[in-house]
Amino acid sequence: MNILKLIGRTSPLFESDITYYRSELKSLVASSRFLVIGGAGSIGQAVTREIFKRNPLGLHIVDISENNMVELVRDIRSTLGYIDGDFRTFAIDCGGKEFSALMNGGEGYDFVLNLSALKHVRSEKDPFTLMRLIEVNILNTIKTIQKAKSFGAKKYFCVSTDKAANPVNMMGASKRIMEMFLMKESESIDISTARFANVAFSDGSLLHGFNQRFSKQQPISAPNDVKRYFVTPQESGELCLMSCLLGENKDIFFPKLSEQLHLTTFSEIAERYIKALGYEPYHCSTEKEARELAGELIASKRWPLYFFKSDTSGEKDFEEFFTNNEIIDLEKFENLGVIKSELDFNPQMLQHFLEEMDKFRSQSIWEKAPLIDLFNKILPDFNHIETGKYLDGRM
Repeated sequence: MNILKLIGRTSPLFESDITYYRSELKSLVASSRFLVIGGAGSIGQAVTREIFKRNPLGLHIVDISENNMVELVRDIRSTLGYIDGDFRTFAIDCGGKEFSALMNGGEGYDFVLNLSALKHVRSEKDPFTLMRLIEVNILNTIKTIQKAKSFGAKKYFCVSTDKAANPVNMMGASKRIMEMFLMKESESIDISTARFANVAFSDGSLLHGFNQRFSKQQPISAPNDVKRYFVTPQESGELCLMSCLLGENKDIFFPKLSEQLHLTTFSEIAERYIKALGYEPYHCSTEKEARELAGELIASKRWPLYFFKSDTSGEKDFEEFFTNNEIIDLEKFENLGVIKSELDFNPQMLQHFLEEMDKFRSQSIWEKAPLIDLFNKILPDFNHIETGKYLDGRM
């Protein structure tokens, strides 16, 4: 299935930039050792492939998902084969003692790329999952930066999100706070990052859910009023690689808006998806109708679709990659923009954030409200949208 066609495009987004910098990227990779944290996730796998195919001296992958790591290796062996460099995977948690021991006993790395993240807005529905989101997106980032500095890494890259620009949910706000810590640490190690659109058909995404629903012969459900930018998995890997290797200290890369990249709704993609698989879309008025008619409709080559208006917490009507207060360079790359970040951070407030997190974690009972209050103190303009409804309440 042609992913580009499904998301409404005809050609790869970063092809001209990748071609222009081909020699520089190849030379940098071939002479360097890489550590990819969260390398078995959708973006992590894409980044790993981009590095692997340019023959690095060393490429180590860390990820907590043992099964995804197995599939990553099988996929690489089945397509790209082998390299002369040191390629190894480790099914461990980057926040655990095992990771520290690995770092302490290794040869070190030139580039550390952190792709681990909790990326779903639904993760903020309760204080327990929300704390895990904060731990992964902020606290583990701080820990891994310290490790990168301890063995003399040249560069630390960490993936951010478009939702960090004027955040309206805790996930986006966590990434905005993470960016503040990145700017603080950039005083002692070169750091770059990237904000980018939804990665089409990435694990756990709504589009990935389309694949699951189709394989299980179930109705497809999607909002018809939420517009998003989409990049392919390969484009996500290219964006991260170029930010890591070509970005200057504090740079934040993002896809430049052009005729090739435009907003589209999930419902539009759902229609294209079903038609590409040889079925006629059948619009249902309720979830119940879609469930009850599924068997009959699918047997007659029609697929039940249920579209709805979004009303869940933290959902943003549109996407933006930068704010009005940020300095933007749109000249260096053809299809990449660069935020020349001068993101203000208050060292005392960041320290206060860490101290309050320690206090929160030491309590025997956790509640969500104090965490939201803490985020509001760190981000005074944070406009959290709370409706009391979450995506777990939808089909």
